[in-house]
Amino acid sequence: MIFRPELLDRLEDIEPRQFSGVVFRHVLGESAPLGANTRGARWNPPDVSALYTSLDRDTAIAEGDFILSLQQVRPSVTRWIVQIQVTLQRVMEVDEVTLQELGVSRDVLEALDHTSCSEIGGAVHWLGLEGLIVPSARWPGQNLVIYIGHQDPDGVFEVVGRELL
Repeated sequence: MIFRPELLDRLEDIEPRQFSGVVFRHVLGESAPLGANTRGARWNPPDVSALYTSLDRDTAIAEGDFILSLQQVRPSVTRWIVQIQVTLQRVMEVDEVTLQELGVSRDVLEALDHTSCSEIGGAVHWLGLEGLIVPSARWPGQNLVIYIGHQDPDGVFEVVGRELL
């Protein structure tokens, strides 16, 4: 994928930081808690492996509720909130002001067309960063998108809890 030079320039102005803590993930049924999305979604273009997590439980639930609301027939499987201990060395955080500068308004963030957001996520992945912290489109919280394969060897990435919803 080729990225706009102005997008890469703006992203390179943001200093990556370390992130360490417990994040939350909504999981259906027996799906793998650490199973990455490779089909493409809001913050990852197709063929970029990403694990979508939230920085708090309520945001993870809101994200899961939204995904389920899009289904024509609601799946009758168990729902879990999985807690994952994560330590990443190079994470980029973008707030709504920065997203606006990158051409992603709140309306674009909440839209079902993920083109603008996945371009940003693809560029962050291309820059070799481990993760991207972004505002949730569904709740007043933040999500951490972890780009699989970019983890530092000293990083931590393990399931530490699981709660049935």
